[in-house]
Amino acid sequence: MKKIQILWLSTLFMISCSGGNEKKTTSATETTEKIISAEIPKTVKITIEGDDMMRYNLDKIEVNAGQTVELTLTHTGQMSALTMGHNWILLSLGTDKAAFGMAAMSAKEQGYVPQDMKGNIIAATKLIGGSESTTITFDAPAPGYYEFICSFPGHYGLMNGSFVVLP
Repeated sequence: MKKIQILWLSTLFMISCSGGNEKKTTSATETTEKIISAEIPKTVKITIEGDDMMRYNLDKIEVNAGQTVELTLTHTGQMSALTMGHNWILLSLGTDKAAFGMAAMSAKEQGYVPQDMKGNIIAATKLIGGSESTTITFDAPAPGYYEFICSFPGHYGLMNGSFVVLP
């Protein structure tokens, strides 16, 4: 019985001490209005890094439909473009990244971008080596889930990710 009284008194004390700490609530309508009124920037700037371990630092990028994308690829490694080059290629929907990567292996003279598959590319950087950077600008495609890869021979298996375009 004493335990119940102590518990009841503790609860009463907690309630009396919390006066003035009224919780604020936001209705769904207020939240929706705030989201709608928030401006989506016209241009989104993205920096992605590749290293000598054949890794991008990002495996997912999200943008909004209608945005202009300014993407900078930086090679943080030390190896040259001949031995450990990196690029960033955004593939169109439905492109088989393995087939693209295999075709890229024989496109050395074109920076490992197979010319017969150019129709499968939405955007692409040039091939760069250690300590180099390159920037491209493009319009975000239609809403959906796209893939990006590095097309240097053997890299697409590790250097890839999702490019999500939100409506």
